[in-house]
Amino acid sequence: MSSELLNKIFDFFLPRICPACNQKLKSFEELVCDSCFSKLKLTPESLIKTEYENKFASKNFVSEFHPVFVFEDGNEIQHIIHALKYKRQFRAGIYLGKIIAHQISQKLTDWEIELIIPIPLHSLKKAARGYNQSEFIAKGLSIESKIPFSTKAIQRKKFTETQTHLSALERQQNVKDAFKVKNKKLIEGKTILLVDDVITTGSTISECAKVLLGKGAKQIYAASVAIAE
Repeated sequence: MSSELLNKIFDFFLPRICPACNQKLKSFEELVCDSCFSKLKLTPESLIKTEYENKFASKNFVSEFHPVFVFEDGNEIQHIIHALKYKRQFRAGIYLGKIIAHQISQKLTDWEIELIIPIPLHSLKKAARGYNQSEFIAKGLSIESKIPFSTKAIQRKKFTETQTHLSALERQQNVKDAFKVKNKKLIEGKTILLVDDVITTGSTISECAKVLLGKGAKQIYAASVAIAE
């Protein structure tokens, strides 16, 4: 039975809704309606290069990174991520992970990625929310790319306040010593892709990469659904 036919059957009983505009999806639309998908703004390579220089180059922990979309307040990608992060729409995470895999497929090959690791949440924050949204993104990326992912390699040992309203320096201090490797054998000698929903200052990614490299990882790259300029 085709996915479109299944969607028609499911939509008859429980219509699927686009998380970006809250309109009913057509049977051939997977998770986001065609109209909203067409408005998603891909991150140009020129911006990726500039943002890498601003966020990662001086620290030298992350070799390269690729955020797929540009995050702006009120835009479609914000609504989709919000649906995953706060409305338990787990399918959105898998969907976004598959998009990342598709968009950076050549880079995944060039980077020789061996393991995908989602940025972990502290256990208290994960318990309060019920899940880590980045794990679903990493799972979708893994399904599409056939590269294994693990949630058992590194953990967040320090409970950090939300970084939404913090400056770049405050964010850096907020995540200092926040992570520890819990399974060294999983990461030793591996080229790893760190995955998050939105990269803002890059502080969390950098701190995580530093810890992984310090425990024997070979090289660290990063990818995200979006970047907030």
